[in-house]
Amino acid sequence: MTGRIHIDHFTTLDGVAQAPGGPDEDTDSGFAFGGWQAPLLDATVGAQVDAGIQAMDALLLGRRTYDIFAGYWPHQLDGPEEGIARKFDAIPKYVASRGTPELTWRDSHLLGSDLAAEIAALRDRHREIHVIGSIDFARTLVAEGLFDQLNLWVYPIVLGAGKRLFPDDGPPAALEPLGAEPASEKGAVLLRYGFTGSVPATGDMTSADAV
Repeated sequence: MTGRIHIDHFTTLDGVAQAPGGPDEDTDSGFAFGGWQAPLLDATVGAQVDAGIQAMDALLLGRRTYDIFAGYWPHQLDGPEEGIARKFDAIPKYVASRGTPELTWRDSHLLGSDLAAEIAALRDRHREIHVIGSIDFARTLVAEGLFDQLNLWVYPIVLGAGKRLFPDDGPPAALEPLGAEPASEKGAVLLRYGFTGSVPATGDMTSADAV
């Protein structure tokens, strides 16, 4: 069975996905809302995220997110988050970078420059590969159609500015709805979409054939 590439993102209602976890995660362009997700965490989202983590057999990350994860999760193996930490530690980590970083976390591997070939190889090697955060890298995967499923946790806040998975100059794409979970305790909605490889269709709502 060919493996699947999942992109997991936490976003606001206006699509901002920058730095949900903490104030210093990504301050590009003077972003002032780092850690916006923290006050909105709840048990339902925690269970959804944990289910996805336990199902994955590989992590695929951009360099910045890898550095954040590598600086945190290896130190949580005996703490309250040990279930996630031990899962991340046990599976291979693949990193996309334009440079040649030293990857010190156990079982970490640098992707080559031919991204399409690397993704194809990962699909042959693993069943469930997840991209968490890594917004710049995720944009590339979306633009080049190198993913299978998008998992979006949409939160009931608006930030007005910040990095988005779908920027204003991004390519058009039609996605297939795969399901939605009811709002969590603090209002987050999980939306799942599949990649179709097609562009959005248009029509005329004033025509006689419009439904």
